[in-house]
Amino acid sequence: MSILRRATPIAVMLVIVSAVTTILWFVRPSGPQHPVFFYLLPIALVATLYGSWLAMLYGIAATVCAAFFLYDPLYSFYVTSPLDVGELIWFVALALIGAKCAADLLQPLLALPGHNRAAGDKRPL
Repeated sequence: MSILRRATPIAVMLVIVSAVTTILWFVRPSGPQHPVFFYLLPIALVATLYGSWLAMLYGIAATVCAAFFLYDPLYSFYVTSPLDVGELIWFVALALIGAKCAADLLQPLLALPGHNRAAGDKRPL
């Protein structure tokens, strides 16, 4: 049961990456000019549901999927255009920062260090 509980968030993350990649792959010929940035909203969703670690993993997986399926040459990790390489680098940086920020937004104020500490709590701030 604990293995299933630990594997469920990873499976959900992989399903979301696969779904977004499939949609973008089908609309690729007439679709958006910068498709990788459509992964940002699902990253925020994964971050709010499962935390920053899994959202960061999602950002890396989204970058790999985008490079392989959405950028020329297709079905290769080699990206020919330097502008597309720069776009992927900026995306992964934005995704990692955004994943951490989105996950931290859900933490209640009481969980932050130094807030509403018990009188007997001697841990340093």
